[in-house]
Amino acid sequence: MIFVAMPCGIMTMFYSEDIIGADNGWVLLVFAFILIWVNDIFAYLTGSAIGRHKLCPRISPKKTIEGSVGGAVFTMLIAYLVNRFVLNVYFFDSFMTDIEVLFLALGVVIFGTLGDLSESMMKRHAGVKDSGSVIPGHGGILDRFDATFMAIPFVFIYLLLI
Repeated sequence: MIFVAMPCGIMTMFYSEDIIGADNGWVLLVFAFILIWVNDIFAYLTGSAIGRHKLCPRISPKKTIEGSVGGAVFTMLIAYLVNRFVLNVYFFDSFMTDIEVLFLALGVVIFGTLGDLSESMMKRHAGVKDSGSVIPGHGGILDRFDATFMAIPFVFIYLLLI
């Protein structure tokens, strides 16, 4: 329950100007989702194309180290570009330095992967392949948001600290 409820509650805090110090917190939330999705997409594409070495074969047999590295590279690239050309428009000044945004992207990759592996481990423990049938062929609705469940709390805490 906490795996889903806590990140959803944290997402609402992005809208509070007093908490993260930005009056356009929704932009930062969208930015976080973009980074999570870029990591998922490019980890899958890179892993499918050149993945050979398994990341955690007992938990998630299709995840590869090459896929994770590919996802990280593309996520960091997109984070840098979005910071330079989009966030500066909404915040009129660089909200984060280039180094800060690259560490944010790296954290999203790490925590997003941990969220994905955690959800896979829960499914393995429960003895089910899919967490539902709402989205056929995708392992269930939780598989669409598993990276979000750990990445969003990281992003929120990171933004509080910088």
